[in-house]
Amino acid sequence: MILFPAIDLKDGACVRLLQGDMARATVFNDDPAAQAAAFAAAGFEWLHIVDLNGAFAGRSENTKPVEAILAAVDIPVQLGGGIRDMAGIDAWLARGVTRVILGTAALRNPELVIEACRAHPGRIAVGIDARAGLVAVEGWAETAETKAVDLARRFEDAGVAAIIYTDIARDGMLAGLNMDETLALADVVDIPVIASGGLKGMDDIERLAQPDAARLAGAIAGRALYDGRLDPKAALARLRQAAAPSPSIVAGR
Repeated sequence: MILFPAIDLKDGACVRLLQGDMARATVFNDDPAAQAAAFAAAGFEWLHIVDLNGAFAGRSENTKPVEAILAAVDIPVQLGGGIRDMAGIDAWLARGVTRVILGTAALRNPELVIEACRAHPGRIAVGIDARAGLVAVEGWAETAETKAVDLARRFEDAGVAAIIYTDIARDGMLAGLNMDETLALADVVDIPVIASGGLKGMDDIERLAQPDAARLAGAIAGRALYDGRLDPKAALARLRQAAAPSPSIVAGR
């Protein structure tokens, strides 16, 4: 179970949105590289970065801040937002991004996901952002008629490294992860699923530490980290404890 700290970039700064609304952004740090270094120093093993401007523009817009983050940390980074063609995928992977997240492109151009997975095995994730169970795209500005579960199933055999499932209604609201829908999705696909949207504190971490959540690949934490509701050390320790084999298994009993 990987806990991914989120760095959402808007106009070069680290922000958190409420339900994906760009007009409801709170700036938490105007130095994304320093924020990334702080997360790495806190013990996080991955970073989750979203170029919010890019998600709306359909092309990467926060290139310099992302490059600064890559230069500041040695831990793996997954990046999404505005990456919608092979040239963009190739460029970011060449710059040092470990995993590219395709969201709008996954719905509009599923063949791109298949092509990218073939060209870059294990380095392509699909971001599925849902509003009332339906996929939202173009920076969440548009809601499609496609169900989240149906989109996930399209890529069952494509070699996708992970599906990042975000409940838009909860994102940035500190309402708690939507574990019911996330686990239901994980039950119907073989692709590892990462929970996103609404993580509010240690209650969510405790829920992620329960045996039935072990089938999830991880979860993303955003606002709760920035406003101090979630202590990184305590959260990471609890998830490590949950992942450790029991003493009886270690002893061979």
